Formats: sequence, structure tokens, C-alpha cells
Amino acid sequence: MSKECIAFIGIGVMGKSMAGHLLDAGYRLTVFNRTQSKADDLVARGATWAESPAAAAENADVVITIVGFPADVEETYFGDSGVFKTIETGALVIDMTTSSPLLAKRIAEAASEKGIGALDAPVSGGDLGAREARLSIMI
Repeated sequence: MSKECIAFIGIGVMGKSMAGHLLDAGYRLTVFNRTQSKADDLVARGATWAESPAAAAENADVVITIVGFPADVEETYFGDSGVFKTIETGALVIDMTTSSPLLAKRIAEAASEKGIGALDAPVSGGDLGAREARLSIMI
């Protein structure tokens, strides 16, 4: 049985290491970042590049986001090229951005309407924790 297909959106200081660990564990990974070059080494290691959050989410079982600010989270999920445009019923979205409780609730409500699971799961441990795979995840 093959492992789930994971879309990882936000290949910054934390996300790059986190996504790399998923690749190392054998997951099929699709990545998106506003600055494509930040994902180049992940693509070279086997990840698939997506042109938008919507494209990343299209065939994903799980979508993980860790982007800069609440406005970025909102655009990633609800924008014209957002995750909720293409994600399929039965999938799961996990936002790991330190964001707003009201936005987390909005994402959960929108996900529920689409038959999608949603988890707000910000992380602590910084870039070193991400590199060493020892982040604390707050659920």
C-alpha cells in the first residue's frame, strides 16, 4: 500500500525541513511556495512542484500549510487559487502557521462544509527543531 499524498504549502525556514522529513519518510509530496526557488532542492529530491495552493491540493490526501501571517493563511485557503477550490472530500488540512483563532475556526467551518477534516496545529521549536525533527506541535 502506498503512503498518502501530502501537499506541503510554505517552503520557508521551517517548512523546508519539515517537508524534507516527509520525503525522507517515503511520502509522495507536492510542494508550493510563493518563491519557487525555495523548493528547488525538494523537487530535485523527488517532490512534485505545484503552480498554486489549489494545484497542490488537487489530489492530496493531506494538505499541510505553514506560511507567514494570517493574511497569507487566508489567501492560501480561500483565495482565487486557494486550497478550498480543489481539495477533495475526505482529505485533511493541517495549518501549522501561528495564526488567529478566528481564522482557524473559519477554516474548520469551511472544511466541514466540504467534508474535509481540519486541524489547527501551530509549532514551536524554531528552525533548529525543524531541521532535527523535534518540533512541538500544539493541537
